[in-house]
Parts: sequence; structure tokens; C-alpha cells
Amino acid sequence: MSPTPPVTRFAPSPTGALHIGGARTALFNWLYARGHGGTFLLRIEDTDIARSNPENTQIILDGLRWLGLDWDGEPISQATRADRHAEVAHQMLAAGKAFKCFSTPEDIEAFRENARENKESTLFRSPWRDVAEADHPDAPYAVRLKAPRDGSTTLTDAVQGDVTWSNDQLDDMILLRSDGTPVYMLAVVVDDHDMGVTHVIRGDDHLSNAFRQNMIYDAMGWPKPVLSHIPLIFGADGKKLSKRHGATAAADYQKLGFPAAGMRNYLARLGWSHGDDEFFTDAQAQEWFDLDGIGKSPARFDLKKLEHICGQHMAVMDDAALLQELESYLTATGALPLTERQQKDMLAAMPHLKERAKTFPDVIEKAHFVLADTPIVPDEKAAGLLDATAQQYFTELTPHLQNVNWDRTTLEEAVAAFATARDTKLGKLAGPLRAALAGRSVSPSVFDMMLVLGRDETLSRLRAVSA
Repeated sequence: MSPTPPVTRFAPSPTGALHIGGARTALFNWLYARGHGGTFLLRIEDTDIARSNPENTQIILDGLRWLGLDWDGEPISQATRADRHAEVAHQMLAAGKAFKCFSTPEDIEAFRENARENKESTLFRSPWRDVAEADHPDAPYAVRLKAPRDGSTTLTDAVQGDVTWSNDQLDDMILLRSDGTPVYMLAVVVDDHDMGVTHVIRGDDHLSNAFRQNMIYDAMGWPKPVLSHIPLIFGADGKKLSKRHGATAAADYQKLGFPAAGMRNYLARLGWSHGDDEFFTDAQAQEWFDLDGIGKSPARFDLKKLEHICGQHMAVMDDAALLQELESYLTATGALPLTERQQKDMLAAMPHLKERAKTFPDVIEKAHFVLADTPIVPDEKAAGLLDATAQQYFTELTPHLQNVNWDRTTLEEAVAAFATARDTKLGKLAGPLRAALAGRSVSPSVFDMMLVLGRDETLSRLRAVSA
């Protein structure tokens, strides 16, 4: 346990959907906070006004809710804190840690063009860094941070270890633009400090940003959070996960029918491990998760492994909870909701439907025998099993089932005895029975269906075929 409860945050930009990489980052922050008795905060980094919109924010919130990643307090909008960000920039300016830069975009481009011609670094060095206030023109200016010019900076990262950056590669970065608006790099640090964030867990594509943000912590004399830059997620081909690999947004996986618990389990294993454990509950993940279990190498997203993990979770999920999540899946895909009758029958059938199912479409396909309206209309393959011989069997079998006890053992014995008396095998009857009861060639066990449907409905469906 940490000496003091940690505070983590997830800070997505609402310029698009919640992607798998972002979902995994949110999960790691959530697990660390929940497992260490801490706080998990949500900040919407909406400073890019042109690309941010409320619809994307809602999509992100919905994706987190689907994944079951609850946050503490209300989400914080970074854009609403612009005055606070500017205040901190002016504090650095007053303390001599920053300076006014009157260079125009044209000045900066001319500097870089000259550097390229002379094969020199294009890192902009402002000529205004050490100019006295009395010599400043009456013109718009940006506020730039004074970066160290010599030596190097070493940051200790809980995942990457000690990482060193040469200070001559750090520019006097802009804090406030010439119109007075703060830049993202400043906003991130100010918000993390004001929110009391103790641990920054994010993708390792932000590692270079850490050195620039570190300068702000130094300039303000603020305590620094523990850094953990986690490896990116690659596709099966070893390249950065992108649309060419298929679905990349978290919402896509909800619409594909993956259960949230299985998704959490699988995402946790992408870049983090606890021994050889592959399948685990939320409680176990929260207990086991720690930063030293995160590897440095990129993780590979494997759809087959996701399906396998999800199948294991479906098998052990509470039936009522599984039904509730299935209904959320139907809503997400725009499908019709279940009727009261279908809900009742689905719940009764769920122990049999979830066996070997990996996604909710698997469950729905197996549930055709309780979801379909009667009379059952068989598909082409099932119809082929309902030939004249099958119809004759059902005509003779129905009276045998009329008065037997309606339990699995008795039903199995009754059908087996009927098969023996007709000099056939039980397996020969199973296909036609499945076709008659479900209208499908693939379904739960014949006897499981009989028990769920009950005596009257089972006999009604058999009579409909033999009529």
C-alpha cells in the first residue's frame, strides 16, 4: 500500500471515440486507485475547441460506464480552467522563470529556414529570453518558459526506469499564446497539481512530454507525481493498433457483444501480468495490480484470446446480471428490446445459453428456441432434418412424453427407451428433436430445451411437426 492513498486520473481528449488504448489506460488508473484505497478522477481535456465536441465527450463517458470504470466526483473540463492556467503562467513570468517573447510566426519560420540551410538544430531559441522589460516593444507577445540550456535531466519512471534527456533538446516552450490562451502542456501540469494527482499512468508516447512538463514543476516548486509510461498496444502483426486491424473503439466491442468483465480482464493483461494468471475477477485484479507488474514491451491485441477470456467470464457470471448486460447490448446495437415473456424465458434458459458462449450474439443464437414466435419456422438446415421419418417418430413419441415426470433423468430415459424400441439410436433422434424445438441445427441440449419450454410447449412443437 502507498503511504498515502494515491490519486490517479484519466484525461481523454473529446476529439474522437474512446479507443482501446485509452480504455486500457483508464483501466490501469482505475485498478491502481481502487486497489490502493485511492481516488480515480476524470478530466476531459477539451482545450482543442475546434475538434472537441459534447457528443464525443458523451461517447467517452458511455464507454467508461460500459467498461464499469466508475470515477470519483464530477468530470473536470480543462477548458473551463483557462484562467487558472494563465494565472500560473503569469506567476512564472513574475518569478523570472518565464519571459515575454515578441517573435512572430514569420520570425520563427525564418529562424528555422536559416537553421535548415546551415544544417543546424531547428529548435527555436528566442532572442527575447534575456531582454529587459524596458526594452520590450508595445506588441503582442507569447509567454515562454525558460528551459535549462546545459546538462541533462533524468526522470525516474515506475515502468521505464531512469530516462535521461539532454537539456539542449528542450526548447523555451510556449505557456501562453500571443492571444493569452494557455497551451495544453501547461494545462496538464496545472490540472494535475490542483487535482492532487499523485500518479500519472499514461501511454509511453507521452514520455517526451514528461520532460517538458517537468520544467513547469521545477519552475513552480511543486511536488512531482510518480510517472508510469505504459507500452502501447500493437495489432497481431506487431504494428501500432489502428483501424486496419479492425475495431479500435471501446464502443465497437460493446456492439460486437463482448461482456464488460471479460473486456476488463483482457485489457488488464495487455501490458501487465500477475504470474501466469490469465483469468481473474475484478476483486483479484484490484488486489494484484501494481506498477511493477507492467512490462516495457508493447502488448499485442489478440481477438482469439479476448474471445477465450470472455467465454470464461460468461460461464461464471450471474444469470440475471448476464441478462441485464445482454439487454444493454441490444440497446447499443439498436435491436428491439426483449418482451416480458422473452426476459422470463431467457433467464430460465441462461444456464444453458451461456455454456461455450463467447459473445452475446452467441447467446442470442442459442436462445432462438425461447425468443422465436410460435409456430417455429425452421431454417434450411433444420428443415432438412424434419423428414417423413422424423415426423413419424414424433407422432409416436408424443404420447410417451404426455404423462412422464418432467425432469431431465426421466426425459432422457423415456426418449432413450423409445429409440431402443424403434431400433435406432438416441443420437439419431437428437437432430430432428433440436430442429423441431428450436428451428435450428445448433442449440442447447434437447433435454435442456424441454425443461425450459415445459411439457405443454414441448409437446405442442412436436405435434406441429408431426401434424
